[in-house]
Amino acid sequence: MQNVLAALRALAEPTRLRLVALAASGEWTLSDLVDILGASQPGLSRHLKLLAEAGVIERSREGSHLIVRLATAGPSTALARAVLAQLPDEDPLLSADRRRATSLRAARARAASDAFRANPAAWDELRALGLPADVIEAKLLSALPPGPLGRLLDLGTGSGRLLELLASRTEAATGIDLSRDMLAAARARLGSAGLGHVALRQADATRLPFADGSFDLVTLSMLLHHVDDPAAVIAEAARVLAPGGTLALIDLAPHTDDTLLRRLAHRWPGFPPARLAASLREIGLAPDPAIVVPHALPVFILVARKPIVAIESVYRADEHV
Repeated sequence: MQNVLAALRALAEPTRLRLVALAASGEWTLSDLVDILGASQPGLSRHLKLLAEAGVIERSREGSHLIVRLATAGPSTALARAVLAQLPDEDPLLSADRRRATSLRAARARAASDAFRANPAAWDELRALGLPADVIEAKLLSALPPGPLGRLLDLGTGSGRLLELLASRTEAATGIDLSRDMLAAARARLGSAGLGHVALRQADATRLPFADGSFDLVTLSMLLHHVDDPAAVIAEAARVLAPGGTLALIDLAPHTDDTLLRRLAHRWPGFPPARLAASLREIGLAPDPAIVVPHALPVFILVARKPIVAIESVYRADEHV
């Protein structure tokens, strides 16, 4: 009861309710919220602290930026959404907030577009390298389990394309990247698509800030050839994958284009799919046969599953104790 009362008290204030309405539409920095609401930063910080303590919103840090989002789950989140559903669309304050938020998202999108033109491969590598991105994405979708995908984690999310592609089939989706510029581009893309339930975090793929078994699907698209230690990234992905969950990766097969190593800072000239599949088996995953997409730069898709220990085998093991 105390949690519900705390959430009700947190929501029962006009500025905090406006903050929650914005957080429900996607992620914002504290400076974004100052611009949209036209309020002071210290005042908004106090409101956000109260909302976070009540479990209504979540806060995280990206360098000097405070990132705000609606909490992904829990009774406080459900209560907040129920309250927001009762707000009239024509409310003048909320309407003004939406207009300023739309304008800010448009500015973000323009900035991301300018950065993309300056260095396209850094933002959407499949398309920038002339790879058949639509074909690759279609093959990935057909290789994933049908129906709802549960909790998704996208490693090295870049501009958020995979999150955009898969988010509608997830109950919660999280993308991580080391680059704040990449995360800003992803926020612009996902905000414009209305994907408010997607969270973005700055984090290292070799040291994920999540508990074991936190996700039902982990994706790695064009990430491994950029990292110093691909085995560490795969091991972390397997660690946070729940039993019965799926790991899906897209990457380059071995190639001889040395310019990619110099021009685009690739660490590795592709990977033999069979070797990666063997590495997945070594850490307890069960890979499907690799899907190879022919191209001058050949690409492969590798999907693996984390086995569930059968209840029967546990019982048999207990009998021998």
